Formats: sequence, C-alpha cells, structure tokens
Amino acid sequence: MIFNSNIMNLHFKDALAYLTFKEFEKLDFVNHAFSTRLGGVSTGEFNSMNMSFNRGDSDENVTQNYKRLCAAIGTNYKNLTASAQDHHTYVRKVTAAERGIGIYRPRDMESVDGLITNEKGVALVTYFADCTPILFADTKRRAIGACHAGWRGTVGEIGRITVERMREEFNSDPADIKATIGPAISKCCYEVDEPVAERFLSLGLDSEKIVFPKGGGKYMIDLLETNRQILLKAGVSKDNITVSDVCTRCNSDLVWSHRATKGKRGGMCAIIEIV
Repeated sequence: MIFNSNIMNLHFKDALAYLTFKEFEKLDFVNHAFSTRLGGVSTGEFNSMNMSFNRGDSDENVTQNYKRLCAAIGTNYKNLTASAQDHHTYVRKVTAAERGIGIYRPRDMESVDGLITNEKGVALVTYFADCTPILFADTKRRAIGACHAGWRGTVGEIGRITVERMREEFNSDPADIKATIGPAISKCCYEVDEPVAERFLSLGLDSEKIVFPKGGGKYMIDLLETNRQILLKAGVSKDNITVSDVCTRCNSDLVWSHRATKGKRGGMCAIIEIV
C-alpha cells in the first residue's frame, strides 16, 4: 500500500488506520476522522474495518469496529450519533438526547443525509464508499456539521443546505465556516451516463471543471469540484474549503470503494465532534 497525500494524514494505532484532514487538525475545538478498511474484526468481503450495519456483516463486528476506532481517535463510543442515508438532502440538528441513534440505539428517522450540532460530546457519524463526505466547522459559533453527497445529494446541493441549516440553527455566518470535501471517488474514476451528466450541467456552475465528455454517451464527473463550487455559492470562502486528493477507487486497498469492489464491500465512516 502506497499512500501519498498533501491534504490528509494517515494514522496508525496498532493495525487500525484512519485519515484526518491537515486543516481540521489545526482546529482546537474539533476532533474528526475518516475510517479506512484496515484494523477491524470483520471477515469475508467486509474484511476488516466495516462501519456499516446494513450490508450483511454482524452487528457485533461493526460495534467492535466502532469501539476500536473511537479508542484510536479519542472519542467516547457512547457519543456517536449516526445519519440514516438514502441519497436525499435532509439535514438534522442533533443534541445529546440523540446520542446512540443508528449505532447502539435504533434509528428514529429515515432519510437523514446530514447532521449538525453545537453541543460538545455529540459525535456525528456519516457513511461512505465512493460518495463525497463533507465536514463543516464554524470557527466562531463552534458548531459542526457532516453530510453525505452522492451524485444525487450533490446535485441536490446538500452542501449548501447544510450551511443554511447551520445559519438557521446556530446563527452561523458562512464566512466563518471551514469545510473539507472527500475522500471520494475522483474525476479520474467516476464515469456516468448522459442523464446523470445533464443533472450536473443543469446546476449553473462552471461545468467545464465538472463534466468531461468521453464519447459514446459517457462522461467523467468531478464530484469534489462540484461540491466545492456549491459551497462557494453558499458563501463559504474559497480559503476555507479543503478538497481531498485521495480517490477512493485508486486507493481501494486502503479505503472502501463501491465501484472497485463491484458492491461487495464494507463501508467507511466520517466522525466529527466538538471537544
């Protein structure tokens, strides 16, 4: 395994590996991490660090994986609160009362692709395996957010919606929000057909940096750049947006990629918490 990134750090705790953004490591009120596929207890096609409860792995294995990751990054397992993703754009405000939901307590809602909070000790959890994770930190109001942007969530502008929800709930100024985008499948590996490409072209963004025709009705799409432009439109400063240089498909020996495994896979999670 060769890992090369100017944007992210790869950490090892014994056999367990996780990623962080260098820019978010500078924030003294935030703890965050992205799991990899290394260092867990899952077996078979989930080998070994699977963070998804709904793919056929045993709940016991996934729970143990979360406890291992939390111990490695210094987060209390009891603080975890998970999304309930289905490629939509609803962003939920959560508090200490929701801790455990989707992890060691049953889901109480469906169709939640984003989470926000301004409370300490509430760790937001979102899931990925090629789709784009976006993390948010309001450096003035000390609020955080996390959302899952697959192609549907991206064209639905869930990044903008998350910024707007933080403004509604916490009086966040977009100019005070720092955001990180990725790791995700990158433009080198994300091929779509014409109907999907048309959805991206209809966003009114700088499409020459987003949609790349291949011929034969096929296109390469840059999910990360699309989300960057959406955040810019939402008022986030370009200097406050960090885009990952880690493609999940190119690095599928380290992280889970749905396309690289043809769907026979586990899942990664992103965790962010106010400390």
